[in-house]
Amino acid sequence: MPFRASVLTLYPEMFPGPLGVSLAGEGLRKGLWSLDTHQIRDHGIGRHRNVDDNPAGGGAGMVLRCDVLAAAIDAAVPADDMRPRLLMSPRGRRLDQGLVREWVAGEGVVIVCGRFEGVDERVIEGRDLTEISVGDYILSGGEMAALLLLDACVRLIPGVMGKELSGQDESFENGLLEYPHYTRPREWEGRGLPEALLSGDHARIARWRREQAETITRKRRPDLIGKV
Repeated sequence: MPFRASVLTLYPEMFPGPLGVSLAGEGLRKGLWSLDTHQIRDHGIGRHRNVDDNPAGGGAGMVLRCDVLAAAIDAAVPADDMRPRLLMSPRGRRLDQGLVREWVAGEGVVIVCGRFEGVDERVIEGRDLTEISVGDYILSGGEMAALLLLDACVRLIPGVMGKELSGQDESFENGLLEYPHYTRPREWEGRGLPEALLSGDHARIARWRREQAETITRKRRPDLIGKV
């Protein structure tokens, strides 16, 4: 079964966005993966379809109502749908390549895009939402984070990328950041190509790439060393 993404949002027009072009868009058109969006406001309260209210206990901003969001989830996701239910949230677990591979190996994901100051905690508990963060910064809403998450997933779906091996040596795939890349011309502004890459010795090239990856990782992301 193709990877299936369902997104609950107040701004469905933001999708597929950049995922509708390039290799991801081609894969979408070929049916290698699918995307459906669901308007949370369709389940809003009253004439104006209100979806938020003042935070209990006072404070700035507004909070997305639990009853509204629960109704949207229940309408979009059948009870027997076993896909993980994700809530894009800066306090969630940090998105990493291991999670991405886990989701791609399954049937897909359900993504809830929050807005305002946050989401009523009761719907997070009541609908078993797993909070996922894309980094230690704040966005206007969950949509951009959802697009980032989906891009990371879609590119790993068989048939989407041009070459199946092209993703194996990339950053985080083997516990290291990626080695440097070079191409033509052979010299540019006085800078030549590394000698190892011109040797034609595949074992030497592999060693050079590994050494470069280890050096870059130790310098830029020492926290990754020893994790894999």
